[in-house]
This record gives sequence, C-alpha cells and structure tokens, in this order.
Amino acid sequence: MTATDRPRAIAINVGANTTLPGVRGPVYPDGRFEYLPIPEREPTREAVPTYADLNPHLAFEIPERFHDLPVHLDPAFAEYPLCSAYTYGDEHGVKAGPLSRLAPGDWLYFYATLALHGDPDDAVDWVLPDWGAYLIGEFRVEQVVTGEGYEALAPDDRERFETNAHVRRDPFDAKVLVAGTDDSTLYDRAVPLSAPTGGTDANDVVTELSNDSGKGPWWRRRLWFDADATARLRARVAAHRS
Repeated sequence: MTATDRPRAIAINVGANTTLPGVRGPVYPDGRFEYLPIPEREPTREAVPTYADLNPHLAFEIPERFHDLPVHLDPAFAEYPLCSAYTYGDEHGVKAGPLSRLAPGDWLYFYATLALHGDPDDAVDWVLPDWGAYLIGEFRVEQVVTGEGYEALAPDDRERFETNAHVRRDPFDAKVLVAGTDDSTLYDRAVPLSAPTGGTDANDVVTELSNDSGKGPWWRRRLWFDADATARLRARVAAHRS
C-alpha cells in the first residue's frame, strides 16, 4: 500500500460483546447509547478500574456478576468516566499494521455491537429491535507510534499514553498506539452500520464506502476508507448527529 492509496480512515470493532464479558452495551430507542469496554484479561502493573468502579457513572446497571472484573479501558475517550485522554492501543498485528499507516489528520473510527434497551415500538427507524453494529466515536489522529517506537520515546513524550490500557499491562504489549486530538469525541448518539433488516446485514457505509463486501461477519472486521470515502463518511456522520 503506497502513501497515495493508504486509508484516510479506519473503523475497528471495540467494546463489550456476548463473548467478553457476556453482554453488549445498550442502545436506547432514541439512539443514545453506552460504551461498555471489555474486561482486562492480562496482568497489569497496577490496579485498574473494575466494572464496579465504572457502574455509578453509567445510565444503566452493569450486571453484578461482572462487577469484580477489571476493565480494559481502550479506546479511552477524554469525556468517558475514569479517562483523561484520547488514546488507543492494539496488540494484534492484523490491525496494528493498517493503524500504523494512519497519519496526523486522518481518522480512526470505533464501532460496537449494541443491544436495544427499551421498547422496539418506541425506537427510531435505524435502531434495531435486537442488536446492531453502530459507530460510537472517532479520533482525529494526532500521533501514531509503533510499540518499538513507544519504548524508544523519551519519558516526557510517553506521558500522553501513560494511562492507556496496553501501557498499564505487564508487560507492555501494544504493537501500535494512537493518540487523538481534542477534535476527537465519543458520540452522544450511535451511527448505524447495520441495515434496518438486521444486525448481520451491512448498510451502505460498509458496502459502498468501505473496502468491505459486507459478507460474512463484517461486524468483527476492520473497515478502511480512502480519501473520497472518508469525506463522504464524515458528511454522513455529521448529518446523522445533527
């Protein structure tokens, strides 16, 4: 992939699901939602927040059986409970490679599978009655470093990543770290990626704007967008959120 055809935006799946920890985050009939991170499964250098710590800050009750589990707060959004900066890390080479080619000014989108909490009859037409995939936030990319690059940074330059979940792991395991500018945001309303016909059916953001065919389990895959598709995606998101 050359500099001229590299993606200008990438969307990756994040957040709680029916495997980890066993429940999806909620989307409400009006399109508001809650971002629920996955549990932390690796050793950490210090104690990290648990679902019990997160629970009082959210508008829904996290099932009590998860309360003692530590939370993998990644991505971190500055406006999200227990977070102070926009950072994301990934230890998987299949995602780290494309992410490492993002440049300042590019966009990193995050999507999650969310389950409806509320009466389907009261829902707006793009909120599915069971579950669907939705964009939940975005980073305007400010800095991208590989794992090796991070470990070579001076201590002062590492500071922006110091609370990232992968930096807190023992040992540090990120293959890539991304920092977002202050233009980054966790959305107040979800933006659908699933078609109205069902959660497994991709809408045109996936099938027409991204590189993905929308066939098979597309909602688990990374999606990338060239410069033209990124501009169209940004307009789509802005119109949906206005």
